[in-house]
Amino acid sequence: MAAGGLSRSERKAAERVRRLREEQQRERLRQVRRRPPRAASPRPASVSWQVGDDPEELQRKVRELASAVRNAKYLVVYTGAGISTAASIPDYRGPNGVWTLLQKGRSVSAADLSEAEPTLTHMSITRLHEQKLVQHVVSQNCDGLHLRSGLPRSAMSELHGNMYIEVCTACTPNREYVRVFDVTERTALHRHQTGRTCHKCGGQLRDTIVHFGERGTLGQPLNWEAATEAASKADTILCLGSSLKVLKKYPHLWCMTKPPSRRPKLYIVNLQWTPKDDWAALKLHGKCDDVMQLLMDELGLEIPRYSRWQDPIFSLATPLRAGEEGSHSRKSLCRSREEPGPGDRAAPLSSAPILGGWFGRGCTKRTKRKKVT
Repeated sequence: MAAGGLSRSERKAAERVRRLREEQQRERLRQVRRRPPRAASPRPASVSWQVGDDPEELQRKVRELASAVRNAKYLVVYTGAGISTAASIPDYRGPNGVWTLLQKGRSVSAADLSEAEPTLTHMSITRLHEQKLVQHVVSQNCDGLHLRSGLPRSAMSELHGNMYIEVCTACTPNREYVRVFDVTERTALHRHQTGRTCHKCGGQLRDTIVHFGERGTLGQPLNWEAATEAASKADTILCLGSSLKVLKKYPHLWCMTKPPSRRPKLYIVNLQWTPKDDWAALKLHGKCDDVMQLLMDELGLEIPRYSRWQDPIFSLATPLRAGEEGSHSRKSLCRSREEPGPGDRAAPLSSAPILGGWFGRGCTKRTKRKKVT
């Protein structure tokens, strides 16, 4: 026995324990340095739980946001379904969202999507881009309202596609066809052919929608290259109306390879909890239109009014060829609400359940398919 009453084997065991504790302490210090400590945002038990800031608090936060917008060197806006709810397009995870209702066993219905128009938030973003305060917009939405608001196509990335665009992938480069109707009537998960053919090569046209469980591979309108480049340049990111439960899975959009001190400052506008709340420099609990109205007032900028007569989709659209008029039954956009759209069958506006296409898909994305024997 050595001094202290410990045998050689006992001293070695004690030394191993001491070294293990030191390594654990060093690992804890590394974790602390890797992520700055923040007060954790409580995650609500219900996905439809919402909270709003009181008017004075919201105004104070908007002033802080306005300062960030003015001082940003490269501001990128990420948008989700919440910016289109004012256009009567339901979101996904809100109290009356598509998935919330489907998970409760209730049917999903909405007015004809051709009746939807760009909201105050869409038009505000377009004006901010015109004023060079916003450099790029990354959207999860398929509703085409950013395009119709006048935002240049080079300034946006529609990561999950656009319901008004179908493409020919047989042509190189891919040939795009912008339409004035929803092209996704016959399409669904892993089934993208629209039933129309390319005017040049005769190949089958496909929609541009990226469903859950799919990987977007099209160059346009997804425009992933511009999205990742914008994220790498951004010093400020403003998230509007997105739960961020999908966007958080795209590490290139959050500059996760950079140390925390060099990542963009994050500002979030949402009534619900998001998985990025703890990283946000500021979280504004409010409706997107309300926040953007206050923001534009604070910046002293007028919000342009949407006009169907100036909607760029009409100048971008490719008309159907003879014989293709019956290739869809969706209501077409028209410059005047009284004017019948090309190829329309005078179907009245209804709130019938939406069948097929992109809207409402994905609720059962985790269900296992039965093998066919």
